Amino acid sequence: MEHKPTNASLWRWIPTLYFGQGLPYVVVMTLSVIMYKNLGISNTEIALYTSWLYLPWVIKPLWSPLIELFSRKRVWIFALQFFVGAALALVALTIPGPKAFQMSLAMFWLMAFASASHDIAADGFYMLALPQHSQAAFVGVRSTFYRLANIGGQGGLVYLAGELQERTGSMQTAWSMVFFLMAVLFSLLAIYHLFMLPKPVSDISGRKAASLGREFIAVFAEFFRKPGILVIVGFLLLYRFPEAQLLKLATPFLLDPLSAGGLGLSTKQVGIAYGTVGLTALTIGGLIGGWLISRFGLKRMLWPLLLLMHVPNAAFLLLAWALPGNLALISSALAVEQFGYGMGFSVYLMYMILVADGKHKTAHYAICTGFMALGMMLPGMWSGWLQAQLGYLWFFIWVLIATLPSFVMAALIRIPEEFGKKAKA
Repeated sequence: MEHKPTNASLWRWIPTLYFGQGLPYVVVMTLSVIMYKNLGISNTEIALYTSWLYLPWVIKPLWSPLIELFSRKRVWIFALQFFVGAALALVALTIPGPKAFQMSLAMFWLMAFASASHDIAADGFYMLALPQHSQAAFVGVRSTFYRLANIGGQGGLVYLAGELQERTGSMQTAWSMVFFLMAVLFSLLAIYHLFMLPKPVSDISGRKAASLGREFIAVFAEFFRKPGILVIVGFLLLYRFPEAQLLKLATPFLLDPLSAGGLGLSTKQVGIAYGTVGLTALTIGGLIGGWLISRFGLKRMLWPLLLLMHVPNAAFLLLAWALPGNLALISSALAVEQFGYGMGFSVYLMYMILVADGKHKTAHYAICTGFMALGMMLPGMWSGWLQAQLGYLWFFIWVLIATLPSFVMAALIRIPEEFGKKAKA
């Protein structure tokens, strides 16, 4: 009989597991944007090429059954974490080279594939090791530490890159040192998980190779037979439609000079305002959103949290209109926007858990996150070009208009009354 996990035991690995999930993602999707902006790459190229880095997350359902059916998810987790550590070191080595953009982009691709595979194993392990009410209670915790990885990366490491650039006089040297530091830290995290992850009896070894193809097809067929699958896919693709476009241009907007319609912040100031203050607010919002869902249920909290997610996008419009030079004012506006987003994203996480519930939780959750990544990838690819045509002010007006599809899909989904709500004693 399997020992039921206590809250104390869960706190030993859930925070670090999702910190480890968040760090390579923020490196690939956010730090790459800031680094390339520092190296003089245009907004159009940054948005296009870094949006392509979503592709491993889009197509990861194609190999998710392999992780579902072959070996233990616990083994996948720390093996992939060691691989990500090696990829971070390779990025550091390519930055000072003559083809830094092309070579570092190739290393980011390797890291993205390893990180996407790690997500499959980590999310599946989470659902296997926790009962449903604990999944709801800890969804805010996992989101919080995922966001702490964002703060550490987009805040602390961006600030460090700015500081090292001032001291060394070279942005290439600064970013290379930052990536070497991340490689060391991530390798240490992998060693920690090698010893600290629990061993739930449900985390079993995979099937025989002869049945792998049949099981692979069955996993996908079962997902697409779910009732209301078109609405499910529509919600997964469109819930983050405005954010997909905003995300790629947020830091370029903060870094661009006033003459280009930006706020003219330094790299260090961006690390403070957006990477630290903003993401701290996002983290707190995620924790509160998860608690509200576990207290009142997903169905009851859907619309309040949806509104809190999208309405604060107006903060970027106000910043683009006023162009304030006060760092505290800018940080406050970003904190409001990020706090609302953190609360609203808890809805998305729990809805994916609802959709994935069933026999093949790991693979079905991976399919959900694949659609999520596709919903981020496609709008992100054109966002840089669109901003170049409209300017920042009109681009942020468009982002507000782009919230409408999210509201429409939220009205169409169906959620069980008590889903996500902690059972009463």
